[in-house]
Amino acid sequence: MRSSPLPPYFLILLVFLIHCSIQVSCFRFNFPTFEKDDEKQLILSEDTTDIEQNAIQVTPDFSNGIYIETKSGRAVYKKPFRLWRDSHTIASFNTTFVLNIEKKTSPGGEGLAFIIAGNSTLPPNSEGRWLGIVNSNPNGSQVVAMEFDTRKSDDQDLDDNHIGLDINSINSMLSVSLTRFGFNISGGRDLWALLQYDGQNLTVRVNETLVLSQRLDLSRYLPKEVFVGFSASTSNETQLNCVISWEFFGTDIEGEGNLLWVAWIMIAVVILVLFIGVLFYLYWRIGPIEEDLEGAQKNIEDEIRRSDFAPKKFRFSKLKQATSNFSPNNKLGKGGFGTVYKGSWGNKDVAVKRVSKKSNQGKQEFIAEVTTIGNLNHKNLVKLIGWCYERRELLLVYEYMPNGSLDKYIFCDKKAGIVESRLNWEQRQNIIQGAAQALEYLHNGCQNRVLHRDIKASNIMLDSEFIAKLGDFGLARTIHEKEKAYHSTIEIAGTPGYMAPETFLTSRATVEIDVYSFGVLILEVVCGRKPGNKSEQKNYNNSIVNWVWEHYKNGKITAAVDSRMDGNFVENEAERVLILGLACCHPNPHYRPCMRTVSQVLLGGIDPPEVPQERPSFVLPAMPPSFTQMEYSLKGSQLNPFTDLAGR
Repeated sequence: MRSSPLPPYFLILLVFLIHCSIQVSCFRFNFPTFEKDDEKQLILSEDTTDIEQNAIQVTPDFSNGIYIETKSGRAVYKKPFRLWRDSHTIASFNTTFVLNIEKKTSPGGEGLAFIIAGNSTLPPNSEGRWLGIVNSNPNGSQVVAMEFDTRKSDDQDLDDNHIGLDINSINSMLSVSLTRFGFNISGGRDLWALLQYDGQNLTVRVNETLVLSQRLDLSRYLPKEVFVGFSASTSNETQLNCVISWEFFGTDIEGEGNLLWVAWIMIAVVILVLFIGVLFYLYWRIGPIEEDLEGAQKNIEDEIRRSDFAPKKFRFSKLKQATSNFSPNNKLGKGGFGTVYKGSWGNKDVAVKRVSKKSNQGKQEFIAEVTTIGNLNHKNLVKLIGWCYERRELLLVYEYMPNGSLDKYIFCDKKAGIVESRLNWEQRQNIIQGAAQALEYLHNGCQNRVLHRDIKASNIMLDSEFIAKLGDFGLARTIHEKEKAYHSTIEIAGTPGYMAPETFLTSRATVEIDVYSFGVLILEVVCGRKPGNKSEQKNYNNSIVNWVWEHYKNGKITAAVDSRMDGNFVENEAERVLILGLACCHPNPHYRPCMRTVSQVLLGGIDPPEVPQERPSFVLPAMPPSFTQMEYSLKGSQLNPFTDLAGR
């Protein structure tokens, strides 16, 4: 006799009701890039705002060959966001966006602003200094804006490169110049911004740096339902004001307007109950229903859709067309995970990874990549544009990196036409700094800590300006408890030569293991030497680490610098970077610096940690620093603990 179907019936119903309640209470969307179809989800001001070249051009620089002068534009998300219910119940939100503002004439246009407004309509006569926020008669306006001002239009402006918090006017209640942070708003380069509001305080970060913080009660200035988006303007000069990507997550405050949604949800529940009842009746009378042949596909899609910000889903036929039927002429590279092809999507080049059907962990790595990197947005991370699972094919779509992977340049790939290294000392430093900022963001900057677990030269991609971007998150794992520094695992992940010695003997993936791999990356970029052979997988003493440590022991660490640079490097800078690499590769994980310290050293803010003249032996269990250990000296070099290790 079969058991009663009632328990699973109630379980499914419970899951459905929980899911519905989450949808009612959350307001979220994500545009990793912008396509023409996205216009359906936005309200764009006529004639002055458009989606072109995979971006919202809030004020395009030309129309039908004629420059647009003294124009304003506005682009907002189509659905309003319920901001508050009463003075005690105010929503919180996070929004991340990437701007690209380029002056077309001098001194350029006025700038661009992120706005929260009671009205989606662009105010008339809001061009020039008004930034599309308000006009000369702001009475009755209900708008709060974070302006990115690129022109000093009056004496109240700090300069032509500042941000400001505007409330119902363009006279900022608080403004900060970005010049002192080294950021140029209108330089024609991507500018990453994060705005966070917890119901009481607003904070703004630009390129990972906290630039503004202000206590603010938005319910005093805005109606209950608001629109979020962007506005911009030009004056007698022109500039291109673009939004490259945008994501928004907020706790949508429920109110009377949601009663209709509750009614629809209850109707859906009744229909679901009837449908499930029929299915269980059929199961009870005639036995199990035949398993869906596409069950695996649905499981993968369900896994991905559980992610808060799943990227765009592509059709297989479109990707096939974009890559000329995966033509060998479009092949960019091949690895154990699959083959990467160059494709053309609209007027933009993309990289399409076709996962190998022979890959044992292909589906697991595919899901990990989509759900991990799909939630991230950083200037030094390869941007995942979308995914596809169709006809048992797994495909990932990334932004195209014209210069390919880093390993081709430091080891010279004759097959790729790279006979000798073209990387000078400044480029190598910038690449190391960019990779460090990406890893520091994963460990400390995003909502949940991410362990990459496969830092290596072939996973560092280079754009057209040789800016480093970390990619390949197939082995990455997310730690949902922010203060936790490890992920329990039974599998050994990573690439031989880059793996910390404790990797093979513990059941934990840790931030320190990522730091060790980054240390190996530093050494190979500076030295132009591969980390080790695959046969050394079980050898805890990695060859490049030993080799550089021997140079350090002999007092000639800069002799390890890549000879192909012909001595064209700054010796004290090379010494700092190599010592930092050795510190990251310390056999005892407790003595490795955290990535925040690594970034500070690379930016010249602090000195590199001191390391012993001889490489210490690996001992398990690894002992943390003690006062006794702090006092001993190794050939005149004192091994001090790092001050910020306690916080990890």
